[in-house]
Amino acid sequence: MQPRAVDAAGVAHEQASAEARIVSLVPSITELLFALGLDRQIVGRTGFCVHPREKVRQVRKVGGTKAVNIDAVRALRPTHLIVNVDENERDTVDQLRAFVPHIVVTHPRTPRDNQSLYTLLGAIFSREEGARRLSDALENRLHEAAAHTFPAQNVLYLIWREPWMTVARDTYIAAMLRLVNWRTLPDVRGGAAGAARYPVLTTLDFDHTPWLADVDRILLSSEPYRFTQAHCDALKRDPRLATKRIELIDGELVSWYGVRAIEGIDYLMQRAARG
Repeated sequence: MQPRAVDAAGVAHEQASAEARIVSLVPSITELLFALGLDRQIVGRTGFCVHPREKVRQVRKVGGTKAVNIDAVRALRPTHLIVNVDENERDTVDQLRAFVPHIVVTHPRTPRDNQSLYTLLGAIFSREEGARRLSDALENRLHEAAAHTFPAQNVLYLIWREPWMTVARDTYIAAMLRLVNWRTLPDVRGGAAGAARYPVLTTLDFDHTPWLADVDRILLSSEPYRFTQAHCDALKRDPRLATKRIELIDGELVSWYGVRAIEGIDYLMQRAARG
């Protein structure tokens, strides 16, 4: 059988048989696999793979995205393992490579990269038609976003506290936000002069973070740290941030790849349209 698709690691994958046994270590891609109708072949997932809620409950857990239970994966006898460059540890993947015949590496960097992701998985698992439908739906959303003129906003997108953590401009999250003309601060790119893709902020005051004066919105994500309205209200009481718009944002709709990106673009357009 000839190779059909090349993954993010440059590995060419042959078309899988109908008896493929898939373990996914990526929550958003687990959801995508179900959207492609691969329910019967999904045998393992992480505890963070929570969508579609009723279906994932029937699938064995194999730990977390970074704390994978190697023995639990081995016991499921997978033929295919789906991993992601950002979400899974290289050492863990190398251990799994010893007994999983096919490891599919994914690494979407922009919303449009989801089209390649759909095509990759559709080709490997014989779901080309479903992949095309998703690609068409995504293309429609991207076209709608590009056709609108959204007011420019500088945003601080927080993903963690104690310490505060945000996102660099070369992350998928930042690329999603750019669709509605929201630019992330600080203006850094991971890997540039040693910068991190997820920078740590020691504090949120103007003396130590002078670029904070240029921030219009502070967005508190629902994941990976589950920010709540209480966190939002606490920041609003900080007199140093009195001029900032501070609000919660659905992290799944902004950061998840796959099928959720289609809904995520709609979500961001609605948020931006409200001003």
